[in-house]
Amino acid sequence: MTGLVTALGSAAMTNTIEGIVDNDVLLVIGSNTTETHPVIGVRMLRAVKRGAKLIVADPRKIGLTDNAALWLQQRSGTDGALINALCHVILRDGLEDAAYINERTENFEAFKESVQGCTPQWAAEITGIEAKDIETAATLYARADRAGIYYTMGITQHTSGTDNVCALANLALLTGNLGKAGAGINPLRGQNNVQGASDMGCNPVYYPGYQLVADEGNRKKFEEIWGTPLSLMPGLTATEMPAAILEGKLKGMWIMGENPILSDPNSSHVKKALEQLDTLVVQDIFLTETAELADVVFPAASFAEKDGTFTNTERRVQRVRRAVPPPGNAMDDLTIINRVTTRIIGKGQHSSMDAEATFAEIT
Repeated sequence: MTGLVTALGSAAMTNTIEGIVDNDVLLVIGSNTTETHPVIGVRMLRAVKRGAKLIVADPRKIGLTDNAALWLQQRSGTDGALINALCHVILRDGLEDAAYINERTENFEAFKESVQGCTPQWAAEITGIEAKDIETAATLYARADRAGIYYTMGITQHTSGTDNVCALANLALLTGNLGKAGAGINPLRGQNNVQGASDMGCNPVYYPGYQLVADEGNRKKFEEIWGTPLSLMPGLTATEMPAAILEGKLKGMWIMGENPILSDPNSSHVKKALEQLDTLVVQDIFLTETAELADVVFPAASFAEKDGTFTNTERRVQRVRRAVPPPGNAMDDLTIINRVTTRIIGKGQHSSMDAEATFAEIT
């Protein structure tokens, strides 16, 4: 998310799911789309049937590779080298969109210099992809009238994830593939409400709407809205937290619907850090590897057992209503948060935010 916000100012798909069929070229990298996002995968295959060229960059043979015009089988963790080499070839061969770059981008000369040494031959040694295939992919992408980039956690779930996303944004900007139908850069979210959580400010760097925490104007605005003092200092990112724990700077964590021992990079490092916390609270519907280390476990409700909203990968806000009650002692997330908040604020005050009020605020 941070990579797209840094490059474009927003962390969301720049296109709609429906518009995928309008792509002339699709670059799918780090995404087994037909398995993880089957509706989007179908749209991609329809685009191919219409005549679009599909470039798949993935270490594994996946469902989409059978329909690809070109399969780039990079070594795991070498995505950045591949993407920068694509940019190098485009610049070398004069395939960049000079008018778009001049009118809509910044720091082009510094970027150009940064990829000057990223030749296809250099990237071939790192990625294991033949130089000629890198050149073919770059040419296909750059010469398309409407090229779309699609990626998921195969790009982001690395210690270099932010850099990978910034590199993809550079590739799209270099060729003018932003701001028009059928062209763009599209993160396909890895979980069912990642987009909504990001939009609402569940991030150490941004307030809701991707407004920077470190901005004085934003701080004053949200202090007034929320009625509490706020700091200009951003919080820790997920990858920074384990080190902060081991350094004694972070003493407690409340983890909701996440299993960082499995999902975060360097799982042994994460586990070692979590074991050293003074207090670990986990809120989940499963007793995960992370929950097994917890001092307190809140049994949560699944999506069908609670009211709420989901913002899907194309930014569509959807109201969800409970189908069945949670089992046993399980409670929906908002009830748990409200009850803990009520205990914290005390003095007869009560936190009572509900799904209807949340939906009204979002929309």
